Amino acid sequence: MTNLSTKPSYQQLPIIDLSAADRGPQARALLHAQLHSAAHDVGFFQLVGHGVGERETEDLLSAMRRFFALPEAERLAIDNVRSPHFRGYTRTGDERTGGRQDWRDQLDIGAERAARVPGPGEPAYWWLQGPNQWPARLPELRVAALAWIERLSAVAEKLLRELLASIGAPADFYDPVFGERAHPHLKLVRYPGSAGDGAGQGVGAHKDYGFLTLLLQDQVGGLQVQREDGLFHDVPPLPGAFVVNLGELLEVATNGYLVATNHRVVSPPSAVERFSVPFFFNPRLDARVEPLPFPHASVAPGVTDDPANPLFAEYGFNELKGKLRAHPLVAERHHAELLSPA
Repeated sequence: MTNLSTKPSYQQLPIIDLSAADRGPQARALLHAQLHSAAHDVGFFQLVGHGVGERETEDLLSAMRRFFALPEAERLAIDNVRSPHFRGYTRTGDERTGGRQDWRDQLDIGAERAARVPGPGEPAYWWLQGPNQWPARLPELRVAALAWIERLSAVAEKLLRELLASIGAPADFYDPVFGERAHPHLKLVRYPGSAGDGAGQGVGAHKDYGFLTLLLQDQVGGLQVQREDGLFHDVPPLPGAFVVNLGELLEVATNGYLVATNHRVVSPPSAVERFSVPFFFNPRLDARVEPLPFPHASVAPGVTDDPANPLFAEYGFNELKGKLRAHPLVAERHHAELLSPA
């Protein structure tokens, strides 16, 4: 049960040890109590005991650092403006959140699949399926990134099952919307320091629109989460942990009982770089997310209503909407017919 009498700590997020799921009934019951509270009350937590090793992590981070050290011309050779699937490199300032520039550059990677151009009458979200773009000089980046997607998909699948069980729902209820056609998304992100105009938006306040996000952040800090008092609080980096947050699909599926929480990144000081690796555990593009049957449904408060951000029944429409807003250069070049008239 959720302990509503406990005074929340704003010094650190709840810390969840996923390995407790394999240590017997008593440890698993405690895990479920902690998960229930964190997901219902905060929507964010630090995940340890996930089984991802230091070698796997360093393989990805070292390849990532080599990518951002490439000459700009080599990074721009895989500019995402070249991709109708929103894959590839985004220059600093070319992505937007809440209509404002995010002061970061990044490489967007997904499952490596053949392009699917929507046919007559097919949903436009199939444009999101397609090949990645990779830097010619760093074949090790492709290996490390695709291995990371596979590894974290397994961690997120296990975590989602334990989370559903923690609130009394069938643990496998959403298995059918994932599987081999799931639509995971990996970002390799660099925050280069504050913008020249002093703006502090590394990435603006937002909620994620999938199921779960697992973030690997470095020790620089800058991630902030909006807590129960309505203020944004720093999330101190915890070595070896993933910062996990719930996406809007889980909030909708539970009618607001589980919460998707606003978060943002404040740019580090000028000339200080920050690196982060968010992984988004998303279902199939054509998935329709059914309401979750669980015993606390009668006390669910309802979903936060945002007229500027309507949610659609099929997941793919939600992701496409987000991509068109966040990457206007790609949208204008490849998908002008999908943009709303001014």
